[in-house]
Amino acid sequence: MRDIRLLDTPFNPGALIGPFTNANPGLGGVCTFVGEVRSDTGVEALELSHYEPLTLPGMHELADRAFARFDLMGLLMVHRVGLMRPGEPIVCVSAAARHRRGAIDAVDYCMDYLKSASWFWKREKRADGWHWIEPRAEDYSDRDRWE
Repeated sequence: MRDIRLLDTPFNPGALIGPFTNANPGLGGVCTFVGEVRSDTGVEALELSHYEPLTLPGMHELADRAFARFDLMGLLMVHRVGLMRPGEPIVCVSAAARHRRGAIDAVDYCMDYLKSASWFWKREKRADGWHWIEPRAEDYSDRDRWE
């Protein structure tokens, strides 16, 4: 079961995870990561733009690689674009597998690639204006450990 979505409106991760879990009977473990706009660092808003012709196909390709690498039963990958406020979800990745390690590693793998090798551009609005946010060196090293 694959559910890959790119959304330009707010979403509730909890409303997605229950149906995803139920769609994968016999699973041994589900791992979920939800990333939200930080609310304690002076960020007033976050804006994600993307290159539409590549974004959703790239997310599907990432899902294909995760299925090929890990023993998955299902993968849920939802990512927001557009303007978001503190506390709003940006991304939800959930993996179902017969064993916990496959689910945990698949979520980690997908997030490492979404964070550092994807088709999104991110900027934050703070009190002094808008600032572009680039991946950190740690984001690249996290991704590189999978190669």
